[in-house]
Amino acid sequence: MAHIAVRPYRPDDHDGVQRVVSAAFHPGNEATLVERIRSSEYYVADTELVAVIGDEIVGHVMVSSASIVDDAGTTSPIAMLSPLAVDPAHQRQGIGGALVEAVCAIAEDRAEPVIVLEGSPSYYSRFGFEPAEHLGITLPLPDWAPHEAAQVLRLSAYDPRDPGLRGTVRYPPAFDGFE
Repeated sequence: MAHIAVRPYRPDDHDGVQRVVSAAFHPGNEATLVERIRSSEYYVADTELVAVIGDEIVGHVMVSSASIVDDAGTTSPIAMLSPLAVDPAHQRQGIGGALVEAVCAIAEDRAEPVIVLEGSPSYYSRFGFEPAEHLGITLPLPDWAPHEAAQVLRLSAYDPRDPGLRGTVRYPPAFDGFE
């Protein structure tokens, strides 16, 4: 197996990221979502990573800012992982896992309390993600997604007594219109 390196995104990675995200989500709009996040105020540059084999980009992940709105209408910032993409020709080689572990470590270093995502519970549970509903967090999922797809990873800054970490996730505007 070739050596896989995970590193921060650079502007010259743009075309490779677009290719990988488009291939991984074909025929989805996730490549457009990446662009929309990247050009928004919710973009967190140090949490956008690529996986490379040699000079070829084979994977991509990013964590952007989102928020939780509690019952009183108070908004608290949180981190959201979306999207994770691996080139179909390189899937099942640990690339996605390496990207998830690396981006979660960065979020930990940034003292984020949680990371939320929509995704496969059987995949993300291996990294410590758990059903968001267990922590009182609701993600507005598309109709086709099972409620188990709403997941959260508690990081060391998580305080279970913090009421700002319970409520409904408000996605950044970049997600408007995406299902």
